[in-house]
Amino acid sequence: MIESPVYEEIIEFIAAGTTPDSLVAFRPSEMAKDRVADLIHREKTEGLAPEETAELDHYMQLEHLMRMAKARARRHLQHE
Repeated sequence: MIESPVYEEIIEFIAAGTTPDSLVAFRPSEMAKDRVADLIHREKTEGLAPEETAELDHYMQLEHLMRMAKARARRHLQHE
């Protein structure tokens, strides 16, 4: 498993307890966005080391998971 500040950010968010409202409002930090943008840029221009490719793949999986969770949270909020 990749250990990074971005993962720590998500872990802290989940560990602090979430509600549908807090989940919908969650936004990654500028540091997290910058890291992912850098990896994407370098993947397209110069290539990534295998561990960086794995890191980017994990971030994409996390983004997909968060999008799905936010959609579910919005549905819960609509039915309240």
